[in-house]
Formats: sequence, structure tokens, C-alpha cells
Amino acid sequence: MKTVLVASSKGGVGKTTIATQLAAQSALAGKRTVLVDADPQHSSTRWAERRVGLASAVLPVDGTRRNWQKQVPDDAQNVVIDAPAGAMAEHLASFLDVADAVVVPLQPSALDLEATVPFLEALSKHPRVHRGKLPVALVGNRLKPHTNASKQAMEMLESWPYPLVAQLRDSQAYVVLTGLGRSLFDYHSQQVRDHQGDWQPLLKWLKRA
Repeated sequence: MKTVLVASSKGGVGKTTIATQLAAQSALAGKRTVLVDADPQHSSTRWAERRVGLASAVLPVDGTRRNWQKQVPDDAQNVVIDAPAGAMAEHLASFLDVADAVVVPLQPSALDLEATVPFLEALSKHPRVHRGKLPVALVGNRLKPHTNASKQAMEMLESWPYPLVAQLRDSQAYVVLTGLGRSLFDYHSQQVRDHQGDWQPLLKWLKRA
């Protein structure tokens, strides 16, 4: 079983969007997938409930409960954890202890990047991260590729200690798909495939992690 934690200390960076997209991609690949929703808003849970009738349904688990691990079936193959919004690394110990990889989404603004630095510094002090046993990746989200702000932000991230493994373009499609309980990976049009391509570096990194 592989467990991926999607976390950020900054709200509104697309954490839940990334968690649900990863869960859907896993389920569509035929893996028994669990989505642990540790965010009190429970947006991930509502998304998963909208997929119940699909062959690629995802099992939602309430990650705000202390015994959430007991709710994960023994035959689960992939687990995606949607961390609490705005939680600092020191408050994520129970999730970091079981994760196989950590994905940290970021938006291309100076305020977002500055707010993320303390989170990454605290994350680096977790024993498994510090020893190199728990890989961490950065994901640029909601990018507008041809703007100076996005380009400068991505250039800045390349100098950070964790790898920038993917750059996801901004699209209203994510908002619509979340409301439907769907993901980019449920569709096959040319426009959707272009956006799916943004995810391939992250999916490859997670496969190796």
C-alpha cells in the first residue's frame, strides 16, 4: 500500500483538487483507493460521495478522527491524504509517520511562497524527512505559463531544497469537475489530454517514491 500526503500551510492553493485528482487517477488505474479527508471542510469526502456509482469509485475516510487508520481496509492499494487546511508540519505528525511521499502544492505568488517557507522548514525537521526516508515534492499549481509572475515563481522554486516535480496550468475545468465528482482522468478529449500531460511528471515521481 502506498500512502501520499498532500499538505500545505497555505489555504486556497489547490490541495484538495490535487488530492482528489490523484485519487481518481489511482482508481481509474484499477487500484483500490482510499481518500483520507483530514480537512474539517470535508470537501474531498463530498467529491468522493459523488463518484459512488462509478467503477472507479474512491472510498472516503474521515481523517479528522484519531482512529482513521482503522477505517482503511486491509486490501487498500493506494491511500491519498488530504491534510487539514493551513496545518503546520508539526501538526501533521500522525500523517507524516505513515506517508510514503509528501506533495506540497504552491501558487505562483510572492505571498504564497513566503508563507510556505516556514512550513517546509518545519517539515525538514521531521525525523523521516530529515533522514531522507520520506520524499517531498513541490507542485506549482494554477499557473499561467506565459506570465512573468508564474515564470519568476517557478525559477525561484528551482533553488529550493525540494524538487519542483510538476507545473499545473490554471483551468476552470477543475472547479467544474470537482462539483461533479469527476477528474481530468475521467475524460479523453484533446483539450483534457493536454492538461493530463501536466500531471505526468508528478505521477512518475510518485511511482518512484
